[in-house]
Amino acid sequence: MPPSRDIKSLLDIMAQLRTPGSGCPWDLQQTFASIAPYTIEEAYEVTDAIARGDLADLCDELGDLLLQVVFHARMAEEQGAFCFGDVVEAITRKMIRRHPHVFADGNDVVTPAHVEGAWERIKAEEKAERAARRPPGGARSGKSLLAGIKAGQPALTRAMALQRKASSVGFDWNDPREVLRKIREEADEIEAALDRNDAKELEGETGDLLFALVNLARHVGADPDLALRGTNAKFERRFAHIEHALSEQGRSLESASLAEMDALWDAAKENEQKERPTEPPVFQNPRDH
Repeated sequence: MPPSRDIKSLLDIMAQLRTPGSGCPWDLQQTFASIAPYTIEEAYEVTDAIARGDLADLCDELGDLLLQVVFHARMAEEQGAFCFGDVVEAITRKMIRRHPHVFADGNDVVTPAHVEGAWERIKAEEKAERAARRPPGGARSGKSLLAGIKAGQPALTRAMALQRKASSVGFDWNDPREVLRKIREEADEIEAALDRNDAKELEGETGDLLFALVNLARHVGADPDLALRGTNAKFERRFAHIEHALSEQGRSLESASLAEMDALWDAAKENEQKERPTEPPVFQNPRDH
């Protein structure tokens, strides 16, 4: 089967992989639950390619993510629940409905604020319609303002979503410096928990600190996940400098003291500041449709 630009070929490949007797044994034994971690992983790979500004890699990773959609759709089709075409129809219907200023007739002047307001209103309507379709007692109550925040999101993303929703009704600080004070307060509570040596309390207080840090990221307009990814890359880069410098001396990491490694770290940091490398393009995350 040759490569193709036609989505039907990808659907046919997945169908063949999932055909009992002649398909792939690994693909045949997969379920929605077993594939879900790979779906999340591929989404992160897409984000990583974007953060690095690697468009060739982004193309490849988007294909991997598309495969996950096709995989889930195929398993659903085998159960008679829905197929890939239903997935496409559902999202096209949703996009048309959520963009009346684009797809509906009318010559009104539309501002970004108008679009945002309409977007939230239409999403609320959709949420109410989904709730009405659910069987009685089959879902959690939707009365809370936060009920619509998806529970399956990564923790950092969900923390951001919870804070944004609470902020929409005024439950928020007006100044990032207030958030900084909260961060210092949470750090003091961790220090107190350290004195008590209570592992459970330390876990809870650490979570509070992370939540406050996400809040700071939101107030300064930073995506906490992308910010942390950037710091991860910076850490890897500077640690590699330590390894290289020691290797040139014919030494291993194990032979170096913490003070020596700290000095090499500082040297790497100073070199980066002098060179001031051009940052890779940063692509804004698409809105969560």
